[in-house]
Amino acid sequence: MPDAHVVVFVSQRNSFRSVLARACLEHVSKGRFKAYSCGNPAKLACEPHGLALHAIGAAGIGLRQDQQHDWNEFARLGVMKAQFVITLDASVQDLTPKWNGQPDTALWAYPDLVGGNTGTEDLQRAASVMLLSLRRRLEILSSLPLAHGDRTALRHDVRDLGYLA
Repeated sequence: MPDAHVVVFVSQRNSFRSVLARACLEHVSKGRFKAYSCGNPAKLACEPHGLALHAIGAAGIGLRQDQQHDWNEFARLGVMKAQFVITLDASVQDLTPKWNGQPDTALWAYPDLVGGNTGTEDLQRAASVMLLSLRRRLEILSSLPLAHGDRTALRHDVRDLGYLA
């Protein structure tokens, strides 16, 4: 995807929220975006959470198999340059490094469902609700005029999507 816009989703463990967002954006954007996800190097999960994979599958969304990345991998010079970095976890916003190429950043805060003591059935339902919420935001993101729009207005639009219920 040489003309695809690159988005990096950031969360604590890169096992749930960021995995949902990555899969969903690539699904709804139909090639306009290349999505990656990453997490805190000190808390990075070995693999995506099973309930995230279940929610993605139940929604008919494919997930590109990708290794788990910590955010330092994307912050290094010479690594691919993202246009947007979207943090899905407010608790890590101040911990993340400076990003290569100074991409536009936004906070779309979602609760840490996996870190709580939620039962499997409740977590499954919450994962589906989160995926629907992400899908609404990501459909709007993928319809924005990225190539020809006003960069400042676009930055504000992406940040404002974080307040969409």
